Amino acid sequence: MTHDPNDASLLDELPPSANEAADATPDESAQPDEALRRRRIRSFVTRAGRVSTGQRRAMDELGPRFVVPYTAQAPDWNSVFGRQAPRVLEIGFGMGTTTAEIASHRPDDDFLGVEVHEPGVGALLKLMGEQNLSNIRIIQYDAVEVLEHMIAPESLDGVHIFFPDPWHKVRHHKRRLIQPKFVALLVSRLKPSAYLHLATDWQNYAEQMLEVLGADTSLQNTADGYAPPRPDYRPVTKFERRGLRLGHGVWDLVFRKRG
Repeated sequence: MTHDPNDASLLDELPPSANEAADATPDESAQPDEALRRRRIRSFVTRAGRVSTGQRRAMDELGPRFVVPYTAQAPDWNSVFGRQAPRVLEIGFGMGTTTAEIASHRPDDDFLGVEVHEPGVGALLKLMGEQNLSNIRIIQYDAVEVLEHMIAPESLDGVHIFFPDPWHKVRHHKRRLIQPKFVALLVSRLKPSAYLHLATDWQNYAEQMLEVLGADTSLQNTADGYAPPRPDYRPVTKFERRGLRLGHGVWDLVFRKRG
């Protein structure tokens, strides 16, 4: 799930989440698989949120067509989208504004968005209806399990992860999504020469991302220096504009899987 990149204090107000449960010490009586489940890093933080009337209507009317139920096996994505086209996975699309804008400017590509936040799912569906977008599908589920079970190896042309929760406190860094094992899973689902695009407004997280991605020998940085300029296809969000006005930095990292 994306965050408001300029209001990190919101993270301190969150109720206990799946991530916090993952850090708990397993009870001695717990079964091994239960202990593993508790320690597992999730791709999201659970947040309460109100679904607006328009979002609910979009979910009711468009959800049956564009929301794909989670299953423990990979569907035939060509049949799901109704065509064969380059496919990009986005993890944590928030309220979907960026997703819809990218999809509208890249009609020849298909986009699979994963988000657990129900108002975000409703908001993206509403945008899809308003803009008549048919090249997006949504899965409302944990991205780790989606990657493991619904995405075949070497089947993606790209992955977008924009402004994931930064877990800015040092003791919480272990909860960050971009970790070596997760990146290895992402890479296994990328086709040769496919790209992985991350963006963050926390320099410390950008440095960690760069270190983790740089350590994966299957990936190659597309930038000569620290980070490339923002690719034209990623729009600047309203939160990002506010942060830039305040002098905050934003880092886009784009790596490609070696062929």
